[in-house]
Amino acid sequence: MLKKGNLKTVLGDKDISEGCLQVYQVNKRDKKLKFTNLSLRKINLRKNLSKLAAIISFATFLIIVFYILIKGVVNLNPSLFEMKYTTENVSMMPAIITTLYLVVLGLLLSVPVGLFTAIFMAEYLDLENRFVKIIRLATDTLSAIPSIVYGLFGMLFFVYFLNLKNSILSGALTVSIMVLPVIIRSSEEAFLNISKDYRLASYALGAGKIRTVFKVLLPVALPSILSGVILSMGRIIGESAALIYTMGSSSNLPHSIFQPGRSLAVHMYILSGEGLYLDQAFATAVVILFIVLVLNAITTFLANKIANKSLGLK
Repeated sequence: MLKKGNLKTVLGDKDISEGCLQVYQVNKRDKKLKFTNLSLRKINLRKNLSKLAAIISFATFLIIVFYILIKGVVNLNPSLFEMKYTTENVSMMPAIITTLYLVVLGLLLSVPVGLFTAIFMAEYLDLENRFVKIIRLATDTLSAIPSIVYGLFGMLFFVYFLNLKNSILSGALTVSIMVLPVIIRSSEEAFLNISKDYRLASYALGAGKIRTVFKVLLPVALPSILSGVILSMGRIIGESAALIYTMGSSSNLPHSIFQPGRSLAVHMYILSGEGLYLDQAFATAVVILFIVLVLNAITTFLANKIANKSLGLK
């Protein structure tokens, strides 16, 4: 076995240095390959977990939808759509009209307030402003409050203190507060995600702050704002606990927003709770799904038309 001195005599100092360098490079390349393989395995694992989560979510959605359709479509009949509710037909038409009143009025109250709040926070205040942090904390807190707490607040404030009684207006005011955090945060993120180049280009052309916000930024942010509006619409349609306290559960057809009524979700809850009209409750669930899909499609279509018109597209 050659010792270090004998190795130097046979190979020389230069050959030893080059051999050590080659060994170092080989070891470094092996470590890099191991690190690369490990990173690829982690990336593939994350992709597979993401695909699995997406498949589970989509499969759960399909199972729920198909189960409701199978149980509900066969129970749809003309008597469920009569204008007057009786214990024989358990018509959902008054509830459908009340739900449309509720959605339109709730969004008319919440969307302007939420949108202008988001514009003020994103475009006129610094992100590190203490006031902005307080509003964000308040919106996050409001979004985590259970709906029944909103119902109790609406009953005490709108029904009794403001003397609006159990009415569609009391319910709309309550649900507008419930969906306000979603609209504020989605609208704020929509404006914050817009590139600064849009603002700089608009200012360079001589546009002011207000014109830049409403003519340049708003059409670009509209799809993201629309996502918050659609989520809010779905929550209003599916809400029941808060509306029982504020809007009541009257089965009569309301003729004004100052009269009580019941939404489709409350109607379905009452039918299923009685245990005598489970088939009609499933039919009501089918109608709720259909209304949500139709309203979402209409909202998306109108928003796209408005955005294309604002951007000068056909």
